[in-house]
Amino acid sequence: MSKENDPAKPELTNLESVTNTGLIALQAVDIKIQKLENRQRRVFAKIQIPYSLEQIWQVLTDYEAFTEFMPNFTQSRRLAHPTGGIRVEQVRTKSFMGMKISTKLVVDIEENFPSKIHYQQVEGDFKNFSGYWQLKPWNLSLDQDGVELSYNFLIWPKPILPGALVEHVLSHDIPVSMLAIRERTEKLFSHG
Repeated sequence: MSKENDPAKPELTNLESVTNTGLIALQAVDIKIQKLENRQRRVFAKIQIPYSLEQIWQVLTDYEAFTEFMPNFTQSRRLAHPTGGIRVEQVRTKSFMGMKISTKLVVDIEENFPSKIHYQQVEGDFKNFSGYWQLKPWNLSLDQDGVELSYNFLIWPKPILPGALVEHVLSHDIPVSMLAIRERTEKLFSHG
């Protein structure tokens, strides 16, 4: 099967908001989508980022700043957690086929610095949404280290969400989000 027909790869030619330079950058994101029963999907995406674990961790755990750099995030705020943990409410709004569709998600988060950030839906517009971010040291060159950032999650949409929307978000928006994390890290920590 050629890359152009590989359903696990995003259709790069249909991304409206990305320039040709951005299309090349999207190829740096490796994404695999596994179809499971009952409309569930297991998604694995990864990207290499030439910054330190601490810097990328800072970007990933600044939950309230997600609206500043993550595509389609219209709200991201910390909520009180009944046992003192981390609880975040996020709203994403996406224009799709002439309609604006918003999804709300409340997740409990467990941070295991410096390697993993686990999250589990406690309420929201999905039957289930859970997964983790994983950070692994990565050697870019002899004089520069970086991080391989992986995003592994299970999503089970409720029937009210159109299947075409779910597929579009997974295949197009996840790679763009991974690049947004890299770009945010560059913006905050580049010394150039």
